[in-house]
Amino acid sequence: MKDVISESDIVITTAQLFGRPAPRIITADMVAAMKPGGVIVDMAVESGGNVEGSKPDETVEIGGVSILGVSNLPSLVARDASQMYSSNLFNLITEYWDEENKSFNLDLEDEILQACVITHDGGIINETIKNLRES
Repeated sequence: MKDVISESDIVITTAQLFGRPAPRIITADMVAAMKPGGVIVDMAVESGGNVEGSKPDETVEIGGVSILGVSNLPSLVARDASQMYSSNLFNLITEYWDEENKSFNLDLEDEILQACVITHDGGIINETIKNLRES
């Protein structure tokens, strides 16, 4: 594993054993083998960490390698995912909104809408959904 880590720019660890300390899978000599500028994310830092030298809620730099010990990282991702989803919805609606007529311009021949619209005029028009129903 040391050989792979030494050639990597980023390593993300997630190994946890519920009710027990996280297994140490990246040792100090593995961290030392990484190139300066490398990043290791220890997602198991709350339960002891997978990376030797990681600390909860801190970024530790060892030999030019940054070790991020973010406690409960999944809780932070939800916020970013929600922001991205809302941004995507806003951009989708804005793309097809006719400001002058105050209405949507839904051209069902549009490639994007063909992938997004599932039903129209009481029928399923999305090819993926149609194929799921037929199988």
